[in-house]
Amino acid sequence: MSAVHEQQRRFSGERSLVDAAANIHVALTYEPLDAASHMARVRSPKAGAVVLFAELARPSPRPVTHLVYAAYPPLALRTLLTIAQEISRSYAPDLIGLAIVHRLGRVEIGEESILVAVATPHRGAAWRAAEECLEKVKRRAEIWKEEWVVGTGNNDDGLTTEDGKGIWRANDKVIVVGSGEVVGDVKGKEGPK
Repeated sequence: MSAVHEQQRRFSGERSLVDAAANIHVALTYEPLDAASHMARVRSPKAGAVVLFAELARPSPRPVTHLVYAAYPPLALRTLLTIAQEISRSYAPDLIGLAIVHRLGRVEIGEESILVAVATPHRGAAWRAAEECLEKVKRRAEIWKEEWVVGTGNNDDGLTTEDGKGIWRANDKVIVVGSGEVVGDVKGKEGPK
């Protein structure tokens, strides 16, 4: 990992919030995500289904080499907990457990950036709750993604962000770093070229 990305680490291990009464766990981490331990957080003898959604870092049409996720952890964790509690209320009494963990820092192409695990008595509710949860996280959580592409930058790993400015994606918006300009709604789009 480059020195640039290592400096962005704000904590070791995991930062989390828990609503024990609703069996909800939300977390942020700089470490690779572990699907089995994440599913174990919601597993219950009452559950007939545990659905795990894993979002992977992937290249866009540009030659993306990796992503960097950033957040203000106290705010992002509160938002993740609020979203999980909304989903829990929406799917009560069927929702047995819900866990969300989002990766921060450098994420290589093919690695997981977010895991959402949902336990319910039957699979239909688990699928619907997991999808709704993910969509709310993508729209509302204060977690930003920077795409790194092959370029001619002079940083320590030979990479630069697009046009040397940096393309940060915040929920459904693209922000050009340096100017702070919000250049558009990218829901379903790749953003400016």
